[in-house]
Amino acid sequence: MKTIGLIGGMSWESTAVYYRRLNEQVRNLCGGLHSAEIVMRSVDFESIVAMQTSGDWDGAAGVLQKIARELEAAGADCVLICTNTMHKLADTVQAAVRIPLLNIIDICAHELKAAGARRPLLLATRYTMEHDFYRERMSGRHGLDTIVPEADDRAAVHDIIFSELCCGIIRESSRQRYMEVIRRGRSAGADSVILGCTEIGLLIRPENLDLPAFDSTLLHADAAVDFALGDGPLGRADAA
Repeated sequence: MKTIGLIGGMSWESTAVYYRRLNEQVRNLCGGLHSAEIVMRSVDFESIVAMQTSGDWDGAAGVLQKIARELEAAGADCVLICTNTMHKLADTVQAAVRIPLLNIIDICAHELKAAGARRPLLLATRYTMEHDFYRERMSGRHGLDTIVPEADDRAAVHDIIFSELCCGIIRESSRQRYMEVIRRGRSAGADSVILGCTEIGLLIRPENLDLPAFDSTLLHADAAVDFALGDGPLGRADAA
């Protein structure tokens, strides 16, 4: 079994989901008391949020590069950035290490295409929805036409993530707000939904939606298990 390296803590609420999913999947596949080989570094999220808010992406890149190198030195065979937003820096982080970075965008795109989806609605932080890194990679590398909610809905989705989900707060009113956003996305032509923030799965479940939905957290963790058990580096940041 290969060792999985996690850059976590962004937020720790979703990193806990990663840890559980990785170990559950290894146990399911290997049986007995098997669990995943994991090396994890969990950051102080407040410091990362400050960099995001101020637009200091170079500073954030330096932090993640350093952690990735530390994980590699600690014996990790791959690295996962346990957040969609910070995949804005995925190629930069990949360049800092020799081990593969499993890119959450590529992994989600692979599953979308396998399911026949072509025009997903992206629910995520405003950085992921409004910056070009996510949609351009989906389009340029995978031929997917990713759409995002209108401005008011983007603001609501973002605010619920940071003020509630990252703090472990789950509200039915927020679940219904997300459902309204999804209904509008479907009316705009979406054929599927990407839960493109690693906390959104805490609020809504794919099986409860009218559209096919793809939980980026679970897909990312499952791809890491596939890698660890020998199926290859799906989603490497510098892959063609």
